[in-house]
Amino acid sequence: MAGEGRGPGAGNAAKGQVSRRAEYAETTRRAIVDEARRLFSEKGYFATRVDDIAAAARVSPATVYAVTGGKQGLLRTLIDQWSAAPVVAEGLKRIEEFDDPDEILRHLAQLTREMRQDYGDIMRAVIAAAPHDATAAEGLATGTARYRAGATFVAQRLAGLGALRDGLDADDAADILWFYLGYAGFFTLVDDNGWSYPRAEEWLLQAARQALL
Repeated sequence: MAGEGRGPGAGNAAKGQVSRRAEYAETTRRAIVDEARRLFSEKGYFATRVDDIAAAARVSPATVYAVTGGKQGLLRTLIDQWSAAPVVAEGLKRIEEFDDPDEILRHLAQLTREMRQDYGDIMRAVIAAAPHDATAAEGLATGTARYRAGATFVAQRLAGLGALRDGLDADDAADILWFYLGYAGFFTLVDDNGWSYPRAEEWLLQAARQALL
């Protein structure tokens, strides 16, 4: 009969196969993204070829294109990883609960340091590629807008608490926060000067506090 062999367990077996395929597909995508991140950081975006990524992830170049959209798709994925990381929203939510300006700035400096440690390699690769690649430039603009929105939020919070120095408004405070806690601060102190991340965090925190409060 046509229905033979389609007992109650057949549906569960099919679901299990779909689940395994989905798991394998996600594992493959993750491997491609991770290897692209490593190679972009080590070799640079332009020097990295799709063939290099495919070999490192142990897949075919066609799979890299099909799963991630090639180098440009991978760059967009990595930009989203750092600029839309859940830790940012969680950190800003915590800042909203603080009423002490010192605690607000300390938490922002800590969050910025964590982002540099976790995603600094992506930031460096995108910043280096942006002047020469439209996808990188667009992604950097998106990431910067998200980052600056966080600085603006903190500046408005400080202004609302009446914590800013005389003559400063929320817009001024946002610019000052970006000066100290934007891309350049940690990269200069850590990459160029050889400081540890904790030392750089503390120095930038104290400098921002003196400028703002």
